[in-house]
Amino acid sequence: MDASAVADERHRPERQASRPESGAPLDWEMRPAEMADVETIAELRATVLRDDLERLGRFDEHRVRQRLRDSFSSRHTSVITVGGAFAGCVTLRPADDGHWLEHFYLAPELQGQGVGSAVLRSLLDRTDAEDAPVRLIVLRGSAAQRLYERHGFTVEHADPIDVSMVRRPGTPAR
Repeated sequence: MDASAVADERHRPERQASRPESGAPLDWEMRPAEMADVETIAELRATVLRDDLERLGRFDEHRVRQRLRDSFSSRHTSVITVGGAFAGCVTLRPADDGHWLEHFYLAPELQGQGVGSAVLRSLLDRTDAEDAPVRLIVLRGSAAQRLYERHGFTVEHADPIDVSMVRRPGTPAR
């Protein structure tokens, strides 16, 4: 499967159920993002990244939103909904050597309930089908790094702020 096939797959609404610790399933879907989603996503980004950016001394109320606005691509971004309501987003951007996983944000009240893992598994199934690696950058010390490690990502490089990670095709989750 080539990058355009993965992009075409993104345009099919995806429905899955996640089973949180309580045992009650959370139904989630992904739909293609639209330009009208950018401000909602920018606000979620500011909320989700605030604690980590403050811990790293890097939080800027304007910049955290503007960086999303400047790099937003509705073509490669999906909006995640739970129970029909906005819950988050994820970007899977094709690159020459695989894909970049970017802007993966989930509303704080839904974190830790299996939705993020289920969304990530569905994306990795797609990239595995085309035998493509996936790269990402996560903030040092972020809980998200543990999520990615559980799904087979390994550290390629780290600096005082960012951790670059990669997952080779077919790497099993732990």
